[in-house]
Amino acid sequence: MKRKLLVAALTAALFTPFVGHSKTLRWASQGDILTMDPHAQNEGLTIAASSYVYEPLVEYNQEFEVVPALATEWDLKSDTIWVFKLREGVKFHDGSDFTADDVVFSFQRAMSPTSNFKAYVNGIKEARKIDDHTVEIETEGPNPVLLRQLTNVFMMSKSWSESNNASQPQDFANQQETYSSRNANGTGPYKLESREVDVRTVFVENEDWWGADSKPGNVSKIVYTPIKQNATRTAALLSGEIDFILDPPAQDLDRIRQQAKVVEGNEYRTIYIGLDQKSPELKYSSVKGKNPFSDLRVRQALQLAIDTGAIQKAVMRGLSLPTGTMIAPQVNGWTEDLAKPVKADPEKAKNLIKEAGYEPGEIKFTLDCPNNRYINDEAICQAVVAMWAKVGVDASLNAMPRATYFPKVQSYDTSAYLFGWGVPTFDALYTLQSLVHSKGEGADGSFNFGNYENPEADKLIDQIKVETDDEKRNDAIHEVLQIHGNEVGHIPLHDQVIPWAMGKNVDVIHRADNRLTAEWVTIN
Repeated sequence: MKRKLLVAALTAALFTPFVGHSKTLRWASQGDILTMDPHAQNEGLTIAASSYVYEPLVEYNQEFEVVPALATEWDLKSDTIWVFKLREGVKFHDGSDFTADDVVFSFQRAMSPTSNFKAYVNGIKEARKIDDHTVEIETEGPNPVLLRQLTNVFMMSKSWSESNNASQPQDFANQQETYSSRNANGTGPYKLESREVDVRTVFVENEDWWGADSKPGNVSKIVYTPIKQNATRTAALLSGEIDFILDPPAQDLDRIRQQAKVVEGNEYRTIYIGLDQKSPELKYSSVKGKNPFSDLRVRQALQLAIDTGAIQKAVMRGLSLPTGTMIAPQVNGWTEDLAKPVKADPEKAKNLIKEAGYEPGEIKFTLDCPNNRYINDEAICQAVVAMWAKVGVDASLNAMPRATYFPKVQSYDTSAYLFGWGVPTFDALYTLQSLVHSKGEGADGSFNFGNYENPEADKLIDQIKVETDDEKRNDAIHEVLQIHGNEVGHIPLHDQVIPWAMGKNVDVIHRADNRLTAEWVTIN
């Protein structure tokens, strides 16, 4: 029987529009937007920038409930057939009409080999045009989290992409440059005015945006500036040069609170260490002819050497929640038992390394780390390297800007690396499929850069993809997380606690995905 899931009112009903003078929002964080191609790089700041220009079929409201965007309603006709009615009268920034052809094209593009957004189109078999304003999406099997996946599948203009040789996403991992990486044409609330890599990106209001009458904020122009140095970002905020900082330095928060404003909240992002467990010989290592990380005892030792409580106190200054699992508390599948941090035990770590056949100082390798992506990322890596040294493991820190770091790690050119993983679907499958499942088709293992493998985990994850019984599904999620934890598939460190800093005249809505939604911002 056809089940009606939702027939929603216009998103105008969700907000009371702000009436007042338009304002420019000048904001900063430590790194630059990686690309303007909305399917090329699945990274938080980059997705936020894409969301100013591009829109999905459905989106989240301020409570992270799924609400209409470019689709106004949807039906689940069967276990595998969804029908979406598209919003009529919507135009791209170049004045062309938004139609079903663009939706079909965008899904095909997001599913293509160079796309970094395969996790969001996981389980989709095909998108088909019914008429100009109706699209049918067929899934491989039942998909209990499809709508939440679609919140990050941005719609592009088929004609614009084809005419600019941008039918395929930019191959970011291989540092490809394309027209879509520096130019944009969406349906969203802002247009891309200018893009100067590592200098400044400017967006201006789309006065023809379909949602303009319901826009709750008053920002008409956005100027984003990457400012790497912590002290410089803080000074820019306190002097009034910048209105908002996404990642204020933890050591400056007390001073910022006195002179400006800080809003805090938990993020759904887990920070972890990944280890190359599959290469016959570990890259960038003194150990030749074998891979010490393929030995469970070595992985256990590396985990036992790390004191996540000390990192929370000394490095994060309280802005972290130490964890023993790969998902944050906001994510479906999280349990308190699974999240208990592994207690540091340096002596046991030393014994395990010895049992594995290695002498103190024999295991040497490189830890790759971004220095402008996560809160205190380089400082975390410095602390981890020091803790490993105390148990006889010699790791050299290789810190670099995120624009260099991501292509390196995504090319599997790493022996060990620090990474952060958020869960925009708020469901553990997003993590399990991308990080824990072995490398396969589509999203399977797409971010599993250490090549962790367990056939039983793979089998359970494949079951989770299509299981509609919540109890059975959650039991499978818990089992996978337990298997992965026992095998130290990765080393989880902590879940981030995110402070945002802003001028006293700036009002924002804090989001667990650490995304500044510019159309929700009011500058008084």
